[in-house]
Amino acid sequence: IALSYGGRAEITEAFKNIIKKKIPADKITEDVISQNLWTSDLDLMIRTGKEQRISNFLIWQSAYSELYFYPKYWPDFTEKDLDEALADYSERKRKFGR
Repeated sequence: IALSYGGRAEITEAFKNIIKKKIPADKITEDVISQNLWTSDLDLMIRTGKEQRISNFLIWQSAYSELYFYPKYWPDFTEKDLDEALADYSERKRKFGR
């Protein structure tokens, strides 16, 4: 559950942590930033409801994730719906930006 979560706030806090650790600018890499985030990368992001956007949710971690948009709202999302999303995901060829 991500209560009061915001992706921009998470990235801001990651940079504050990096500064507190006195990591020199030339040593800041994507890995250093990722290590200072609250969560890890995603393989699949499921967005329920009728929106087709990520809405500041895990914006760093979803960079190479597969997105699955489903029209049902969250309370109505069932195990069968999850199975459909996972079946769709299993058919995708991951390219990771290549």
